[in-house]
Formats: sequence, structure tokens, C-alpha cells
Amino acid sequence: MSSMTWLDEHDREIRTAMTALRREWPTLQRWGRRLLDTFDSGGRLLAAGNGGSAAEAQHLTAELVGRFLLERRPFSAICLSAETSSLTAIVNDYGAEEMFARQVQAHGRPGDILLLLSTSGRSPNLLSAAERGLDAGMLTWAITGPGPNPLTALCDESVMVQAPSTAAIQAVHLIAIHGLCAIVDTAVAASPPRIADRPAHRTADPRHVALASELTG
Repeated sequence: MSSMTWLDEHDREIRTAMTALRREWPTLQRWGRRLLDTFDSGGRLLAAGNGGSAAEAQHLTAELVGRFLLERRPFSAICLSAETSSLTAIVNDYGAEEMFARQVQAHGRPGDILLLLSTSGRSPNLLSAAERGLDAGMLTWAITGPGPNPLTALCDESVMVQAPSTAAIQAVHLIAIHGLCAIVDTAVAASPPRIADRPAHRTADPRHVALASELTG
């Protein structure tokens, strides 16, 4: 396959997957509002994934702790797959299936949210993490590839990207993550102002405010 042929095929797969994501958009909108409610009540988000999904979990938490479209307070979001010292110690002492589950047990509290990303929905370490999250009284969400799959069956709610290749699934997962962040930002903008919402140094760019409203409308 030539590089151009791959690009054409990848484009076709992403277009198909985006059609599927649009059907899942109401779920993402509900998640965004629930995330903000959780942050407002002092809760946190824990996120994890393997490989490319680990990078996307870290991308998500970075947008929430930092900023996405709007200036707002930082939110408590922890990427479990970025805790390299904890990961290697846990894998060494307890095995790979415990690498996320033990962290969930340590950090998760009732009412917190656990978001797990997986292209296959079958990774044993993510399944163990979901089980531990449920045991802890957390709300568990999954963003996966085609489903249903074991992870979507285990979690409270899921968003499934129906695409045939890992590359297309991960590309659309990133769009879903950005969409979730936009929904949170828009929910913040629509909420009554709080002292904690005031930006420390910067003000919102009006273009970003308009884009956030368009994305979540």
C-alpha cells in the first residue's frame, strides 16, 4: 500500500467513525455536565489507558488541569498511566493487571469518576481498574473502539467509536476528548460565577467562547 493509498483509506475510516461519534454526542454532553458537578462538589477524575490511549488519557487530564477553550479554575484530574514510578513499582510487586487498579484503590473516592480509554475494550489491566472503581463507589466511564466489549459491559456508561483500525479509533478518541473538554468549558461559562472561577492572569478569548458554544450546541 502506498502512503497516499493509506491516507485515503484513513480518511474514509475517520469519516465513518465521526458519523458514529455524532450518535454518541448526547452521552458526551451528559458526561461534561456531570464532570463539572463532580469538580464543583470536590471530586476528581482519574483516567488511564495503554499505549496511544495512555497518551490520550494524559492529554485529557492536561486540558482539565490547565485550560482548553476558556479561562477557568483548574480541575482535579489525574492520569494514572503517567505515574511511572507507581506503575513500575506496582507491576514489579503485583503484576501488570494491578498497575491501574491499585492506583484507583488508592486515589478513588465515592462520587469520583474513572474514565478508561481502550481501542479494544479487552485490556486486563483496564478491566481490573474498572472493577476496583466500582468497588470504590466511583462512576466508571469507557471510551473504546467497536463494541459492545468487556470494558463497556463492565463500566456504567461508554462511548464506542465504530472504526476498523486502531489509528482511526485513536484519532476519533482525541476528538471525543476535546469535545468533552469543550462541553465542560461551556458548562462553566453557563454556571453562576464563583470566586474560584476567576482567572488568575488571563481572560477568555471571545473567539474561544463562541467556538465552545458552537461545539456543544
